[in-house]
Amino acid sequence: MVVRAAPNGLDITRYGFAVSRRVGNAVVRNRVKRRLREVMRQAALLTGWDIVVIARNPAALADYNSLKRTVGELLTKARLTVGEHEGVGSGIN
Repeated sequence: MVVRAAPNGLDITRYGFAVSRRVGNAVVRNRVKRRLREVMRQAALLTGWDIVVIARNPAALADYNSLKRTVGELLTKARLTVGEHEGVGSGIN
């Protein structure tokens, strides 16, 4: 997984997904995107960012919890999650 982010100057955070054909057939790619969409929906993200999550080949075999853990670690490392010091806990464990 790779996470790219850029400030967007808006009061909202937008996110998208890039899952290439190398990851698998359409069924596999759509499953990965559905899981990533749910992970991002539950995440407590800072506002004002455009985030792109790029899925690599191992994402095809990963279950929901491992995707959630991996994306959570990447978002935390990129400092895109709302921290505990701001009153709201991270939405990703």
